[in-house]
Amino acid sequence: MKHDNYVIDDMISAKAIAARVESMAADISLHFEGTEKLVVIGLLRGSFMFIADLVRELSLPVEVDFLETSSYGDSMESSREVRILKDLRGEIKNRDILVVEDIVDTGHTLNHVLQLLESRQPARMMVCALLDKPSRREVDVKADLVGFEIEDRFVVGYGIDYAQRNRNLPYIGAVRFTD
Repeated sequence: MKHDNYVIDDMISAKAIAARVESMAADISLHFEGTEKLVVIGLLRGSFMFIADLVRELSLPVEVDFLETSSYGDSMESSREVRILKDLRGEIKNRDILVVEDIVDTGHTLNHVLQLLESRQPARMMVCALLDKPSRREVDVKADLVGFEIEDRFVVGYGIDYAQRNRNLPYIGAVRFTD
């Protein structure tokens, strides 16, 4: 797909994403088997497609809540300053929670969110991320379950944006600038 000053190269197909989401949901369902209700916490905005597909595949009773953070703005680089723009509506103390992240890059956002959530004393917590870029990690943080490990490329699609564009692509693509 071509835009004014960049091209999006196909990277991970919609079919591959769907298969991996189904597999991850099976692992999550097994991990939290017997839970009264799993609180699935999506990190907005990039995770919205992933969380929608993931919860449809879970064989558990679920409640969905969202946190919105900001560390990128319209930039391709993290500012490393994480701000909470929207907090959870519900209580998570003594509850099982699944944190759903679109991509773990430098690790600053996920680390900040995990510290915040741990301070609220959940019973059990698991983190799943659609994408992981371990080569960019600046903070020692890991997702318990990763969909795809990718190289250091700026990606869009399947909910992930570049300056609020390309979230609607059904696949993950790598941005390549043409200027």
